[in-house]
Order: sequence, then C-alpha cells, then structure tokens
Amino acid sequence: MEQLSPEQRLQALGLVLPPPPPPLGVYKPCLVDGNYVYVSGHGTLQSDGSYIIGRVGYNMDKDVAQMAARQVGLAILSTLRQHLGSLDKIEQVIKVLGMVAAEPHFEEHPFVINGCSELFAQVWGPDMGVGVRSAIGVGSLPGNIPVEIEALFRLRAGA
Repeated sequence: MEQLSPEQRLQALGLVLPPPPPPLGVYKPCLVDGNYVYVSGHGTLQSDGSYIIGRVGYNMDKDVAQMAARQVGLAILSTLRQHLGSLDKIEQVIKVLGMVAAEPHFEEHPFVINGCSELFAQVWGPDMGVGVRSAIGVGSLPGNIPVEIEALFRLRAGA
C-alpha cells in the first residue's frame, strides 16, 4: 500500500469514518496555521453518533480502550477531511497527545493510544504517519469517554 495516497489507503482498508464531531464548547475542531493543521481533542465518536464510554481498568479493559483510541483516530480523520476536503492534503503526522481516563493503578496508556497511532501509520505510512507522541492518564474525560486525542499535522506544499 506504499504507493497509495492517504485517501486510497483509507478506502483499501475498508474504513468508515464517523460524522465529523461538532464542538462541545467554545473552540474550533481544526485550525490551519501556515503549513500546520492543529486538531482539537476528539472523543470516541462512532458512526451512529454515539460515544464509547467507560474508564480503563474499571469497566473497560486495555484492548477495548485501544479500539476506542482507534475510533478517536477515525473521528480526527473525519474532521480533517471535512475541513481540508481530502486527507491527501496532509503530508505528515507531527504530534499526537493521547489522554486515557483510567483507574490510578493502570499503567499501559501508550498501549491504548497505539490504537490511534497505528491507524495514522496505516493511512500515511510508517514514516509520515508516525510522529512524536505523549500518552497520559487522567482522572476523567468529558461525557465519561475513555480516550481523548489531539494532534498536529503538516500540510503538503501548496495544499
């Protein structure tokens, strides 16, 4: 799949994007500044408009949480496509910040956020789809979602 564009890779993977999530407060879901696209924190929005909810280590295991992080990645892709017109306008994933609502004893936050990071690597390839990253645990997230992720991307020249 190395020769395919991000949009072609998404299609080849058979992935379905949820609807772009509306802002749940006073902020922009996505902001272009020069060659960069900043994406606000996104949650676990599913294609039916509902959210995956739960707390990792309490009523959700790490594997389900990792799938929830992948779903957050799909929501981010949906926002990018809505605001840019095409994922092909993104050249590179620069940074991912993943927040995991987990019980204090939970220690595998990076494993959970891999759900999103692996998705981005599939869409943009192993070099351009993997940026720097932080994965942290938090006491709670809006709406009792288990994962929230924000990201920074670089646009292709002329995009």
